Amino acid sequence: MTKLAIDNVSRTFPGTHGGQPVKALQPTNLAVNANDFITILGPSGCGKSTLLRIVAGLDTPSTGRVLLDGREVTRPGPDRGMVFQSYTLFPWLTVADNIAFGLREKGTPEKERRDIVASYVDLVGLKGFENHWPKQLSGGMQQRTAIARALANDPEILLLDEPFGALDNQTRGLMQELLLGIWEKRKKTVLFVTHDIEEAIFMASRVIVMSARPGRIKSNVVVDLPHPRLYTIKTSAEFSALKARLTEEIRVEAMRTAEAH
Repeated sequence: MTKLAIDNVSRTFPGTHGGQPVKALQPTNLAVNANDFITILGPSGCGKSTLLRIVAGLDTPSTGRVLLDGREVTRPGPDRGMVFQSYTLFPWLTVADNIAFGLREKGTPEKERRDIVASYVDLVGLKGFENHWPKQLSGGMQQRTAIARALANDPEILLLDEPFGALDNQTRGLMQELLLGIWEKRKKTVLFVTHDIEEAIFMASRVIVMSARPGRIKSNVVVDLPHPRLYTIKTSAEFSALKARLTEEIRVEAMRTAEAH
């Protein structure tokens, strides 16, 4: 069943200081099923973050529309949980209070709120850090808190914009496993933007490859690797074949970007 429908969505930004308008995204169509884990892969500047921001309701399409459960998206809402690359925790709130933020806004009763926060603290491995401030946490722990905050609200879809891009390689690998483990347990619908080919394959049930700007969907690749998916799959022949295919596709688009400048 289609959970999210991106219907003929394009985006053109007006030119600055009287310059030419910038076409970031060509008309784009994508159907996302319930419980799909979709990664969106493409060269820098191809419009993948723009597309995610439109789904989040943070930006308005120039043409087309986005439907979530059949309802048109016109602004941000609690049915979409968003995690950004930069750490966006409230510095004046503890880990527990950051996670509880959306629940408090919704008016969830305090006892229920505490139980939900405790279950997500446990799920993302932050037991013992509930009363820490964001500045006391490593980057990986801050992103765990941000993921828990997004999930605690029980959104219909989780949107992640290069959430592990600022982390070192070891932490990034562990965070990929953590998020994938949560998805395997909770089966949320996920849209995950990345420019890392290995990450895109490891996380996804489908990889959407975007062309150089103005972005369009160039290919839609099913990742038929088993679950639970362990990091050791990254050295398998099937994984390597997918990586070779996607590396070639992205390389072609990156070269087009370089030639255009």
